[in-house]
Amino acid sequence: MEALKAGDKAPDFQGKDQKGNLIKQSDFSGKKLILYFYPKDNTPGCTAEACDFRDNYEMWLSKGYAVVGVSADSEASHEKFAEKHELPFPLIADEDKSIIQAYGVWGEKNLYGKKSMGIKRTTFVIDEKGVITKVFKQVKSKTHTDQILEKINL
Repeated sequence: MEALKAGDKAPDFQGKDQKGNLIKQSDFSGKKLILYFYPKDNTPGCTAEACDFRDNYEMWLSKGYAVVGVSADSEASHEKFAEKHELPFPLIADEDKSIIQAYGVWGEKNLYGKKSMGIKRTTFVIDEKGVITKVFKQVKSKTHTDQILEKINL
């Protein structure tokens, strides 16, 4: 599958969040969206990234952006993660990896010389028309908001 890039139409998605709410791409029609994929709840990098989005959430809202996280963890895992870190945005439980596959973020990873299959930490910035405007594949977990702001025109 060819990697998604800026200018591509964002694939449709739907899944349940940590509260059991059905979240669909169509919910964001006419809105801007930061859709970020992360490997696992409660791991250091994923926690840092989620907390960075949390700490900047009001700023994202003021700029007209919604924030949604996606991983293959369960709704229950997401619920604990969101409560523990007071995350104000939805985390989609993509246990069957349908969204993860559609966005092409599942693949071989190399961590300390050990190869494994998993979610490649990736963020998609999507405009009001559902078009991807920016893809971040080299995510800086602790300062991801700044990284995004440096590359998009607000």
